[in-house]
Amino acid sequence: YRHAPLQSLHAKALKEAEATECAGELGGNDGFWKFTDKLFEVTPSNDGLALSQLPEIAEQVGLNRSKFEKCLDSGKYREHVLEDLQGAEDAGLQGTPYSVLVAGDQLIPISGAQPFASVKAAIDSVLK
Repeated sequence: YRHAPLQSLHAKALKEAEATECAGELGGNDGFWKFTDKLFEVTPSNDGLALSQLPEIAEQVGLNRSKFEKCLDSGKYREHVLEDLQGAEDAGLQGTPYSVLVAGDQLIPISGAQPFASVKAAIDSVLK
């Protein structure tokens, strides 16, 4: 998993991505995914969630709210998230979702929400 917070489309994406990393720090892999799933579940649309709700979400998924707030306020994961974004842009990211099928030394980008048939065709192309 790599972060791709496209701030030109979603001004709060960077801080939300940092929040997922804080959730991972506090709750491990399960904490990361529980927080991420809940974040997507409760966010009404891009920029529709107040950043003040992030600690509430952390608490809802069983994380220590005060430790989460301290982590998030520190900005300690900002550079990590920005490095993920730069790597995605270097690989051809133009929007999200963005996936890269890695087959040996082949990198096959799958940009945007694609139907199953398109993803299967990409996978089948490297299996031949």
